[in-house]
Amino acid sequence: MRREFALIAVATIAGAVLVGRCQSTPTPAPTLALAPAPVTLTLAQAEKIALQKNPHVQIARLIALAEGQVRREARAADLPTLTGDLTAVDSHDGSRITAGSLNNPIVYQRAAGGVSLSQLMTDFGRTHALINSADFSARAAASNESASREDVLLAVDDAFYHALASQAILSVALQTVAARQATADQVRALTEAKLRSELDLSFANVDLQQAKLLLLNATNDNQESQAALNAILGDELPAVYTLADETPAAPAPAPEDAAPLLQLAFQSRPDLASLNLRASAAQRFSQAERDLVRPTISALGVAGDTPVRADQITTSWYGAAGVNVSIPIFNGSLFSARANEAKFRAQAADQSVQQLRQTIARDVTDTVLEAQSGFQRIDVSRQLLEQANSAFDLAQTRYKLGLSSIVELSQAQLAQTQAQIAYASARYAYQQTLAALRFQTGQ
Repeated sequence: MRREFALIAVATIAGAVLVGRCQSTPTPAPTLALAPAPVTLTLAQAEKIALQKNPHVQIARLIALAEGQVRREARAADLPTLTGDLTAVDSHDGSRITAGSLNNPIVYQRAAGGVSLSQLMTDFGRTHALINSADFSARAAASNESASREDVLLAVDDAFYHALASQAILSVALQTVAARQATADQVRALTEAKLRSELDLSFANVDLQQAKLLLLNATNDNQESQAALNAILGDELPAVYTLADETPAAPAPAPEDAAPLLQLAFQSRPDLASLNLRASAAQRFSQAERDLVRPTISALGVAGDTPVRADQITTSWYGAAGVNVSIPIFNGSLFSARANEAKFRAQAADQSVQQLRQTIARDVTDTVLEAQSGFQRIDVSRQLLEQANSAFDLAQTRYKLGLSSIVELSQAQLAQTQAQIAYASARYAYQQTLAALRFQTGQ
């Protein structure tokens, strides 16, 4: 008590000195920056903001657009190629190219322009397989974009309900501090009136300090949950939201059986659809690599004009057409190695699909069990809270009548606070589990 009085006296003297200085030397009042008012945010609004601003979704969308261009690249090999040429050559009279690769060694002075046309006639299915592979890859990227959206929505739901839980626990902590402060004040008054012992006052002060410690932890958790929600929403600068609690008072019961949800998950999960399409793309690419050993038949054509030419070139225009058959004979086993590589990668893609199906089956089953337990936990924690409230009212009445000690009242207060926190945590944890179950089943 003496220490408290000393601190109050020091603070009073310091305040008087500061006021005297301010009166002797007037200074302009500082301009205070007003903090922005908190914005009310619902879960639907949070999901919409995250889908618009979260980089994870934008990255998946851009990759899907890029994969769509890959299909156009593969399709280009099946279309004709037209090239324009402008050529001018100056050569020494009578010169011949006598070193290098095998070709026509004659070089004439000329200046000419023309076009070249080439068209793949057939490569016995290789280009068609490449187009199919690119098409499956593009569809897989689109499914992966949907999976990325589902990932972000799950993260938003989880962060939102976690923030709601921390917000509710913070409210409990504030109420607890207020209630224990009132109790401590009453006990202090009774102690000063010699109606209660110093031990009672010590217990009341201990309970008050515990409540303040709970408030500090709840405040920190609430700020951390707000920061996590801001990160999911794509906010670079910290924003303060007042979260709208739309959690139903009577939530829907948990599913009774996981079997129907498993079939729904296998049909609806976009990440599983993406892996299936990736496996199909790998199979088509493996087929294309296997077809490398087949011949390629192409049609060729050229035409043009030579206004400036040597005397040996007797006509100003030229034109030719032909067919070229390319037959691979030996290239150091490159094609067989590429075919084997593609085959092994296709087999690995098939195994990845099977692995994800097993993971989905496990996760759906675990989430259903967790939902069933969470739904029961809500009812149990609600009954616990009702009993704790009744016990606290009884303990408070007994203490006021002098029929019990401060220890009984302290235990009742602690039990009530723990029951309030358990009930709030159970309600929002169940909503998080339902959000996870929707994600697991692709809904």
